Amino acid sequence: MASPISDDSETWAWKLVMEDGGPIKAPVTVKYTKLFINGEFVDSVSGKTFETFDPRTEETITSVSEATSEDVDLAVKAARAAFDHGPWPRMSGQERGRILHKYADLLLQHLDEIAALETWDSGKPLDMVKMGDVPTSANIMRYYAGYADKIHGLTLKMSGQYQGYTLHEPIGVCGQIIPWNYPLLMFFSKISPALACGCTVVIKSAEQTPLTALYCAHLSREVGIPPGVLNVLSGFGETTGATISKHMDIDKIAFTGSTEVGRLVMEAAGRSNLKDVTLELGGKSPLIIMDDFDIDEAINIAHRAAYVNMGQICMAGSRVFVQETVYDEFVKKIIKRVQKQVVGDPFKEGVQHGPQIEKVQFEKILKYIQYGKEDGAKLLIGGNSLGEKGFYIEPTIFADVEDNMRIAQEEIFGPIMSILKFKTIEEVIERGNKTIYGLVAGVLTNNINTANRIARSLRAGRVWINSFYASSPDCPLGGYKMSGIGRELGLKGLESYLQVKCVITPLQESPWL
Repeated sequence: MASPISDDSETWAWKLVMEDGGPIKAPVTVKYTKLFINGEFVDSVSGKTFETFDPRTEETITSVSEATSEDVDLAVKAARAAFDHGPWPRMSGQERGRILHKYADLLLQHLDEIAALETWDSGKPLDMVKMGDVPTSANIMRYYAGYADKIHGLTLKMSGQYQGYTLHEPIGVCGQIIPWNYPLLMFFSKISPALACGCTVVIKSAEQTPLTALYCAHLSREVGIPPGVLNVLSGFGETTGATISKHMDIDKIAFTGSTEVGRLVMEAAGRSNLKDVTLELGGKSPLIIMDDFDIDEAINIAHRAAYVNMGQICMAGSRVFVQETVYDEFVKKIIKRVQKQVVGDPFKEGVQHGPQIEKVQFEKILKYIQYGKEDGAKLLIGGNSLGEKGFYIEPTIFADVEDNMRIAQEEIFGPIMSILKFKTIEEVIERGNKTIYGLVAGVLTNNINTANRIARSLRAGRVWINSFYASSPDCPLGGYKMSGIGRELGLKGLESYLQVKCVITPLQESPWL
């Protein structure tokens, strides 16, 4: 366990929890490194490869094939043929659902291997992946598998001697681009509704974390998903992702990532064939703590909101607004709670906090810690890197943060909690909304009227009351403002992969209209 040098937060330091011999050897081997196109693993046309790294050690795990524009063309051609002429959109919804349920079963059968790959490639604690990411991914697939035979339109009672009905048809070939922070979850969040609707998919994994997507491509073949229906590409955003975004034969693009790149995806979609766009982008989410809420429970919720997955989550409750009457007590107790955070090798049992994903992100987080100091926030604990190798950063808390500080306005994607003081409900609503983002928010209070008022006033796509991160596949997620366009998960996530067609026919000599 991490142990203190001193109980004083100003002299506190974490020790990395590691095996005596150094980083634990990953209990898995990499089996799939090529592109998955038309049901086969193939080398890229150019023969190019790139390395994926272990964030614990900064060492190469393996090299994977790098998709170029030519490979994207081949994948889209396969997906188009599978959609226009293949069995997937033409089989019954019941049969598609059966195959997708089998896919979820197979995912859980290979839980240990998949979880180990995910941890090795991303630095996520293995315990968290086993208990959370893999089962949740299977649940998402099951949720949409259950919808596959329940997609239908409406009969319309028209004025005059006509009848109308609507058809909900698969939108077509879908391009999907996923991020590195939740590689497995994002993979299944994207492909599950698309496949349930009868669409075909070309999905690009993040260049930092390609391994679990390729493993799951293999599983798709095992469960009987026809060739061309699911195509998995490894590559870079500026090449592979850009080609997908502007491709003239892709009908829809779904992207999860930064707001900056989301702009580029939307621009490329508009400049090409005006393809349908879903964007799930950045956030700077407020967690509002009223003085009537149990302070110890508030500490636990705030801790999880800020530090889950080392803060690498778009929904992170990184702006913690605490009512002034309990502010000092909260600050004192959150320091003690964060000191219990176990930082170390994510393969070691009990570790809660692993390395950041890569050097670029590692350096960005340290830069924002410096910004916090420069802008006048009070650094309470953390703020340093850990170890000689790997991208480890201490859980960090800033207090006395003001709304105009960079750490309060800009998405950091790291283990930094900013604590802000407020007096009234009116004030915190205004300040909570004072951001370009609007993804999620949280409010902790025992007053139902306060909870409802704040929840309805915050401009965010999801608001938690007396919790944070509670979710289920049926809960839609998406943002207001610059946090995105459209919704993923839930029924809304399914509808984004469907076109609605209205059919009208004359109705002659009907006994009723």
